Amino acid sequence: MKIPSNFMNKNIDEEVVNDFGQEWDNYKQMTNEVYLDEAFDQYFHLLPEKYLDKNKIGFDAGCGSGRWAKYIAPKVKLLHCFDPSEKALKVAMKNLSEYTNCIFECCSINSSNIKDASMDFGYCLGVLHHIPDTKKALLGCTAKLKKDAPLLIYLYYRFDNKPFWFKLIWKITDYIRRFICLLPFGLKLFLSKIIATLIYFPLAKMSCFLEKLKFDVSNIPLSYYRSKSFYFMCTDALDRFGTKLEKRFTKSEIVSLMQECGLHSIRFSKNSPFHVAIGFKK
Repeated sequence: MKIPSNFMNKNIDEEVVNDFGQEWDNYKQMTNEVYLDEAFDQYFHLLPEKYLDKNKIGFDAGCGSGRWAKYIAPKVKLLHCFDPSEKALKVAMKNLSEYTNCIFECCSINSSNIKDASMDFGYCLGVLHHIPDTKKALLGCTAKLKKDAPLLIYLYYRFDNKPFWFKLIWKITDYIRRFICLLPFGLKLFLSKIIATLIYFPLAKMSCFLEKLKFDVSNIPLSYYRSKSFYFMCTDALDRFGTKLEKRFTKSEIVSLMQECGLHSIRFSKNSPFHVAIGFKK
């Protein structure tokens, strides 16, 4: 299948797109990655099941490797999967090759050929905070939805629910990210694996151990990964430290942004990863 390209009015950072294309080419997130099951539930539990049936048509904005689409495609009539990286989209096409109801388009959110007001649902997870104009991209997602159709999003949070020392630790790691993200991809890949090995894995396993002893581990950095695989940690470490464009939002900022983009009845996940939110088109 030929992948069409459409980059007019693209609202993307070419370097970020290239980095993610190489990331998904290295971490293909094949369907035997059992730890994705739990992650899927953590992201998608807000989306009502009634929007996922054989009569519904939706979209996966910034589909990457297709790791979420593989859960949604079997449940719906048609799923539009689009991503600005041709390399990432080829990985998605391979991962989703068993499904005949996926339409692939190489484009940004703001240049998709999907007709406005035509979608029964949509989701955009871990993408909007890597886009130059986040609001414009969110408006692009909302425009594709029918009235009262849901949009599920995930944005990096600004640790507004964490103590001062937690934010300070993140600030230090952000300086490290700003250095690593400028390196050639091969070096970023290598260093992210070192970070996953020496930082993610030990903190995650310590959190797992302490949780079994009935301790509250919610404020331990990287405790989210306590039930995740090392492969998952490596993927997210590269995502976190290898990307030069990263934005973070407070919960109130996300509410305002979603409302300004025409969404109502906004709800947030009460658990990590923060902040996963759903809204419905006015």
